[in-house]
Amino acid sequence: MIKVYSKALNKTLEVKRLIGHIKGSEEGPTLIFFGGIHGNEPSGVFALHKVLTELQEQNISILGSIYAISGNLWALEKGKRYDKQDLNRLWTAKSIKSLTEVSPKDNRDIGQQKDIYNTILKILEIENGPFYFMDLHSTSSKTVPFLTVNDSLLNRKFTMQYPLPMILGIEEYLEGPLLSYINELGYVSFGFEAGQHDDIASIQNHISFIYLTLVFAGSIAKTDINYEYYHLGLSTNSLDYKHVYEIYARHKIHNADTFTMEPGFMNFQKIEKNQVLATSNGKPIISHKHGKIFMPLYQKQGNDGFFVIKRTSRFFLTLSAILRNINFDRVLPLLPGVRWGSDKKDVLTVNLKIARFFTRQFFHLLGYRSKQIDKNHLSLKNRETASKTKEYQYTRWIKNKA
Repeated sequence: MIKVYSKALNKTLEVKRLIGHIKGSEEGPTLIFFGGIHGNEPSGVFALHKVLTELQEQNISILGSIYAISGNLWALEKGKRYDKQDLNRLWTAKSIKSLTEVSPKDNRDIGQQKDIYNTILKILEIENGPFYFMDLHSTSSKTVPFLTVNDSLLNRKFTMQYPLPMILGIEEYLEGPLLSYINELGYVSFGFEAGQHDDIASIQNHISFIYLTLVFAGSIAKTDINYEYYHLGLSTNSLDYKHVYEIYARHKIHNADTFTMEPGFMNFQKIEKNQVLATSNGKPIISHKHGKIFMPLYQKQGNDGFFVIKRTSRFFLTLSAILRNINFDRVLPLLPGVRWGSDKKDVLTVNLKIARFFTRQFFHLLGYRSKQIDKNHLSLKNRETASKTKEYQYTRWIKNKA
């Protein structure tokens, strides 16, 4: 049991790994919410505790199970993002494989990961699907609430229900986020960013998001809560930004770098070509294109200085869904410079010297996320191969247009 402090509420809450769990009276979906994966983001923890308490006090009928899991307990108690390693950058295949070899005393952050990992495995073992995983976050800069989504069709279809802007492709720029690991297991999983860390509105946005998620997944009936209030709360905040965006640039901060973001940037703010965005090691960082700034860094810890995003057209989304559903990518290895990179045929290796006509956006269209191997080669992982689509085939939302 640890104590978590909210500056927004001027309140302390005692929590342990499981913030709460509600088992419904009938079969239904299993929803798993994470709060406080970063210890300086307590708003999700307070929102989860409040919602689960209200559900029980109001005796609202639940289908399936609801789990609320706290993230980095050590960091939450200290009010720090993490100790030595970002808990949301540790979920690689290599690090998960080595969890049995690490003692929590050796590394607090990996010790937290190990406990969360075992908690996830236990839930998957004892519960029935369909499973939904949601990670609650906040940002260091002012922002409207938004979703971060690994672009599988399952994720896209489910998250289209929210009156919120959606950011695709962040997993290409981050090494080892929790939700990418969950996506590799084939389940619906995505992130929600509620607002600035210590803003009281962030807690309310998290509460609204949790209630809408429970309704969208079929865990509770919309008539059992003030649905319009929660829906309006999020849609009003996000009205001018209710689009789908894709990340096309990132400034990574290396360990020895000194980085200072220019003051006053807000999430989704327009930036112009040649505009000074930040200073790194005494030199200005200048925007090379028009776009929108995304998650500018105004805190001491973190390796992502900022991202730049652009809007994705509805036509592109519709076309990508069609091409993925007909497995159009199966013809690509017939082309020069492209070959399968695994026996499962879920990874492509592209020689850019030969296949110069291909762009990352083209592979995004087909559901692949890319990673640069070297100057001349890309490794591309198929987002769709692992999806447990059949597990969600009887859900109400699955027929939504992607």
